[in-house]
Amino acid sequence: MQKTTLRALIDAGAVRRLRIVANGCQFHVEVDTPTGSHIASTQRGTPKTWRSLDAVARWVRDMGIGQAQINLERWQPDQRSMI
Repeated sequence: MQKTTLRALIDAGAVRRLRIVANGCQFHVEVDTPTGSHIASTQRGTPKTWRSLDAVARWVRDMGIGQAQINLERWQPDQRSMI
């Protein structure tokens, strides 16, 4: 789900829950809508990722979301990135 689509869903009140999920040393955003769960993506269609919790939290807040659930179960802060 690209940023423009996500913003439209937020404006329409269709976002039920937003999760910040850690995987290795990166974070991504998962959004629950009436049609299911979606991952925030870039223009190219790849999942949008961040290297710090501060950066992803700032992005979520700038999108107009004031509450998010954080899942740190698979967080490995010292792991090197595969890309």
